[in-house]
Amino acid sequence: MELFKNVRLKIGKRILDKKLVRTKRKVFYSNISLVKKIGIVWDASSPEDFPSLSRFHLKMNEKNIEVKILGYFPGKELPNQYTAIRYLTCLRKQEINFFYQPVSSESEMFINTRFDILIDINFKKIFPLQFITSLSNAGLKTGLFDSESTEYPFDLMMEIKNPVDIDNYLSQIVQYLEMINSGTEKTTIEK
Repeated sequence: MELFKNVRLKIGKRILDKKLVRTKRKVFYSNISLVKKIGIVWDASSPEDFPSLSRFHLKMNEKNIEVKILGYFPGKELPNQYTAIRYLTCLRKQEINFFYQPVSSESEMFINTRFDILIDINFKKIFPLQFITSLSNAGLKTGLFDSESTEYPFDLMMEIKNPVDIDNYLSQIVQYLEMINSGTEKTTIEK
């Protein structure tokens, strides 16, 4: 049992809120044909979801779209299927500070990368992943709609019934992004 978990989490959320006030981000998206980079934030505690992410990576790679996945794995040792994969980086507990904020160079680099699209696959609302999604410099952030939440870091939300099938979720996101076409130039919104 972690000492003062709720207090530490509240302080972590307060620190995140202060960072968000100081952060400016330009929201942009035009159409899927102009996308070059997709970032995915993923709860890696479910290894059975990994094949879906691999299939998505291959599908996007065929379209010359680079996919980078940042996962959070709460265990001490990563499963073998998560190692030696160029497009996957997993954070572990030792890379999270006292207030549940990621402190690794990989998470900082992921936050600062200007992805065309960021896809959030953090259905359990794990705070280190929420932190990364909220501060991400991505052009368009997509995630799951939650009727119980009042704070959303997303620009596009999907409402899908539980349990969420990762393959279906990713294909729905791509389908909706294909429907959005704001012209040949990227649309920019100050946020």
